[in-house]
Amino acid sequence: MAGAAATRLSEVSAQGDLPPDAILFGKSQAMRQVRERVQPLLDANIPVLLQGESGTGKELIAQLFHKYSPWSKGPFVKINCPAIPGTLLESELFGYEKGAFTGAFGTKPGKVELAHRGTLFLDEISEMSFDLQSKLLQLLQDGQFCRIGGQEGRHVEVRVICATNKDLQAEVAAGRFRQDLYYRIAVVTIQLPPLRERTDDIPGIVDFVIERAREKFKTEVKPLSPTLLSRLQRHAWPGNIRELENVIRRYVIFRNERVISEELDRAPQSTEGEEEFFEDFSLKKATRRAVAMVERKLILKVLENNNWNRKRSAVSLASVTEHCSTRFSRPAFHLRANEWSRSPAWWARRSHRKFNFRQHQHTLK
Repeated sequence: MAGAAATRLSEVSAQGDLPPDAILFGKSQAMRQVRERVQPLLDANIPVLLQGESGTGKELIAQLFHKYSPWSKGPFVKINCPAIPGTLLESELFGYEKGAFTGAFGTKPGKVELAHRGTLFLDEISEMSFDLQSKLLQLLQDGQFCRIGGQEGRHVEVRVICATNKDLQAEVAAGRFRQDLYYRIAVVTIQLPPLRERTDDIPGIVDFVIERAREKFKTEVKPLSPTLLSRLQRHAWPGNIRELENVIRRYVIFRNERVISEELDRAPQSTEGEEEFFEDFSLKKATRRAVAMVERKLILKVLENNNWNRKRSAVSLASVTEHCSTRFSRPAFHLRANEWSRSPAWWARRSHRKFNFRQHQHTLK
């Protein structure tokens, strides 16, 4: 059975919203491990918990499970838990009977009923209220539920896949998530790695997104240059694949690599500096750079504490250097005399922080 699932998984093609297997799992070691964990579960009708940061592709993996489940011909029903207020989520999930509450002028089936003999995907389940978790627990235990305002129990056959960007074990320990529900939904847990841990897959993802964007926007663009691809691989990508997709779509629309370069330049989360730091690493250089960083922070802090009065700041810094000299052969925070003639704006640039000219304009006179 697992061998058959593996064969079908290798034949995944770009149908609907699912990218091909080579793009979905890529070639990185982290995603190969995910693939090996997914394969034997495709035919098994058991709950699966997908964990990972936002934008790592949890919904795509859920769709993959549905495509190769015994009920692949049934519906794939998604519920985004944080997008629906807690008071409405119960009726959205389980439906309601006519007259169950004010405004219930008719009977409405819930998403659970609509997912009968299909897949119910609960995205960001950690945001579900504690009271509603108990009703979901009953559904997972015996497939039974009851509409709001209803007296008759109903039965469904549905595969439940849950996703979250939080550590549910920590949520359980904090009392925000039911422990019994956690053990029900986490029969198997799959952890999806962030994009920064699978940088080898970025070139393939970029090519795939460009091709799809070309078709959508009816335009032609050149492939990205190797230099820019290298920058993309060094970027931290806090928004993961979703962020990368948006960047590439903008490139396809404007047809200019400068759009990507400028965005990477503005991003504070970039790891490019870290890469350059370790490319030619030596303890002496590392120490000098660390001292320089501390020096900048200390200088600005002392200037702020002394209302940007350079003479008082010099006195304060002098006492610091006396303490430092006992540990270093030369003062770590030594300042040349001519540096004290600099303006506060110069000090702000030195410390890599924005300077408020209006706030300190009296010091510029």
